[in-house]
Amino acid sequence: MGGSAPIILAIPYTLMVTVGAFLIGFVIAIPLMFMRGSKFVPFRLVAQGFIDIARGIPPIVWLFFIYFGLPGIGVLLDPLEAAIIGLGIISAGYLAEIFRGGLVAVHKGQFEASHALGLGGWTMFTKVIAPQALRAMLPGLATYFIGLVKDSSIASVIGVTEMVFAASTYARRSPEGILLFFIAAIVYMALSIPMGLAARGMEARMRKAGAR
Repeated sequence: MGGSAPIILAIPYTLMVTVGAFLIGFVIAIPLMFMRGSKFVPFRLVAQGFIDIARGIPPIVWLFFIYFGLPGIGVLLDPLEAAIIGLGIISAGYLAEIFRGGLVAVHKGQFEASHALGLGGWTMFTKVIAPQALRAMLPGLATYFIGLVKDSSIASVIGVTEMVFAASTYARRSPEGILLFFIAAIVYMALSIPMGLAARGMEARMRKAGAR
């Protein structure tokens, strides 16, 4: 593998940070979405506060707070865990707004028609609303996930051995230097471009299915 070996070996860590943070964000974002649209004002305020804080604090501050700050109250995390949790919190804020935007995009008439047909709340959501909302959400979800692949590089600041950490570490010892960063950039593109193409293909298929 030559000079590319450190980068190739670091790919699993980049993917673990990305997928782990996205899943944590996804799970937290679902209740946030419902709370954000709730008629109960305290729920709305809590959800909006969480979203604003998650998105308003720079990622590097989140990672430093979780990795260096939490040990002060007895919570010890390794760099990978801290990175996944920190980026997961940030992801929750962004994904909650993407989810809410998808629901808002569903025409009000769909809700009215579902009620007129006597569909229960769960049936209406899973059979009528969610499929249409997902079509509206998909571009935003794909764009965010691809951005998260690149943003995972911030985990290098707390010692996660993802691609940027590997490139910077080995560049200091190797005459290949800048080549390692070039290889890392190529790998990021190799990960991101197919994801974007797959998302566009899925979106097109969902649109065709919805038009039938």
